[in-house]
Amino acid sequence: MILAAGYGKRLRPLTERVPKVLVPVRGKPLIVYHLERLAEAGINDVVINTAWLGKEIENSLGDGSRFGVNILWSREATPLETGGGIKRALPLLGDTPFVLISGDIWTDFPFEVLAKYKLNEVLAHLILVANPEHHASGDYCLGESGLVRPRPEASQGFTYSGLSVVDPALFSQFPVAAHTFPLREILGPAIESARISGEIYRGSWSDVGTMARLRALNNV
Repeated sequence: MILAAGYGKRLRPLTERVPKVLVPVRGKPLIVYHLERLAEAGINDVVINTAWLGKEIENSLGDGSRFGVNILWSREATPLETGGGIKRALPLLGDTPFVLISGDIWTDFPFEVLAKYKLNEVLAHLILVANPEHHASGDYCLGESGLVRPRPEASQGFTYSGLSVVDPALFSQFPVAAHTFPLREILGPAIESARISGEIYRGSWSDVGTMARLRALNNV
């Protein structure tokens, strides 16, 4: 699943007319990199959720065949945030673990690693990265056992990259009543219960969340 329903408010005025996932990076829409690399990794069925400028995304990508994938659309009237968007899309995702990608990141992480990853007694596996300047404290810590742990107060952890493998059971074992909620609200209880694993990636990664970060990527 690729998360693509956000407003992209920090990229305005660009995203007032262009969906954030269609913003060009080095001559190609950001989401196209994800689709092509998923196909290369052997993942051919892809769920994409949409809300803001969703028709533009659908018109641009079509059924996904020219990228080597089959796209299923999960349409939201208004953005349900990351957790709410996944919860709404669960009927399309099925009962087995799936790869989850934030549509607004840039990375060279090998997607084939995600495609082949097997969850063993955990409900999700998170790819963590070194903290960027705009998120200096990070989100989580990683224990010696490979389990993700909450970041202690006033300490430095790692940042969740927006890449993960998720078991749909996460949403039944740690349910959230609200329709609109961030993924971290459902990850939190699972992390406290030692049900989330992780690994640290040291390669190229960027959250394409502001015009400055977008310019930096395009100026490389």
